[in-house]
Amino acid sequence: MTVSDFEYHFRKLYLPLGMYALRILDNADDAEDIVEEAFMKAWKAISSGTEIDNFNSYIYRSIRNECVSLLRKKTDFEDIDNVPEISEEVIDTSVRDARIWKAIDSLPEKCREIFLMSKRDGFSNQEIADELGISIKTVKNQMTKALSRLREALSTGHRPFFLPFL
Repeated sequence: MTVSDFEYHFRKLYLPLGMYALRILDNADDAEDIVEEAFMKAWKAISSGTEIDNFNSYIYRSIRNECVSLLRKKTDFEDIDNVPEISEEVIDTSVRDARIWKAIDSLPEKCREIFLMSKRDGFSNQEIADELGISIKTVKNQMTKALSRLREALSTGHRPFFLPFL
């Protein structure tokens, strides 16, 4: 595998792998550390001549194993059955989650803030308006803008995208 091949995999898989690790660990900092460490270990293996036939499978398995190891270190974690096995569905879910968060991150700052307060934090339009010192109409307009932009961003090049939390 060349450096450019590795960079391609890194750019393509970093966020989905982070979402996968986050789902297992429920801690963003730990998930990010594990993904970075897995890529470093993979690069060391490749640099030392190890052939990796299926990089996607290899890196997902590495992430899963590192997550299990971390859970065992932090707790009396023995219930490995609660850690999802790697399957097409798990990978597809990680890719979908990464696409959603990338689209949310691309929203304008105030629009993103209002959207997250509504959808992630469960605030009502009135609560958002009160918290930010803006009108309810502005909240509604920003939510409409956010939803429109997310649908557009997530459906580009794909069949229409369903946002499960909307």
